[in-house]
Amino acid sequence: MSTSPSHRDEAPTPPEKSTVILLLMDIADTTWRMFVPPLIGGLLGWWADSAWHLFPWLSLTGVALGCVMSAMFIRNLLKKVKNVS
Repeated sequence: MSTSPSHRDEAPTPPEKSTVILLLMDIADTTWRMFVPPLIGGLLGWWADSAWHLFPWLSLTGVALGCVMSAMFIRNLLKKVKNVS
């Protein structure tokens, strides 16, 4: 008989992170990319509207630029995911 351990006797090593945790991290990453830029753009636009009395034009511009940035962030994320798989 051989004294070396067989592969069947070794316990499988668990993954470093749970699948649920990885999924929640992906959801959180995508969520901030979608909602934070328009929110910040809208708040900055609202502040600029208050300062220069141009309401609602700078607020709308800020939200629109935030949406464009969100689309760019999501596009880059999808490219990265496509290259990984």
